[in-house]
Amino acid sequence: MKMIKNGIAAIALASLPLLGACSEAKDDASATASTKDDGTLTLAAAITGEEGMSKLRDALTKSELSGLLEGPGSYTVLAPTDTAFGALGEDGEALFADDQKPMLIALLRDHMVPGHLTPEAIDKAIVDKGGPVTMTTLGEGQVTFAKEGDAITVSMPGGAKAKFAGTAVAANNGVLIPLDAVLLPKKEG
Repeated sequence: MKMIKNGIAAIALASLPLLGACSEAKDDASATASTKDDGTLTLAAAITGEEGMSKLRDALTKSELSGLLEGPGSYTVLAPTDTAFGALGEDGEALFADDQKPMLIALLRDHMVPGHLTPEAIDKAIVDKGGPVTMTTLGEGQVTFAKEGDAITVSMPGGAKAKFAGTAVAANNGVLIPLDAVLLPKKEG
């Protein structure tokens, strides 16, 4: 009996560091939330279920790109929040006009990167490279990830820039990373 009690005590002591690690991950602002227990959460469902993403959801529906995020392909969506869309004012509302659909599609495709990239993986890539990391979007544009202090930023040529804002959500077909701004291409003229 004494041997069983000692075994249970050893297991309990060994588990303490694991519990501490779990609480540290929750406190990290760039931590990625996990998928649903059954593993069926798609990016489309994550956007629908996330508070503060209604404008992005509407933009994906209007552009007819939401089906892409329900499929098996793996994507990282750099997701401007409702506040980010609101900061565009009338220009943001104009994106939803029928004659602006090609522009809206192009804008959204430049907010999607192929693959399953968590903020932690992006941070590690920046650290490993010793500086900014550039990737190609689905719209064949370029986004550059960098660090400003503890914050991760993403920018486009021409000066558009946003910070990661909030907790990322991992889905079975990619990752949703909230942004504090919409990455707009440089205006011509």
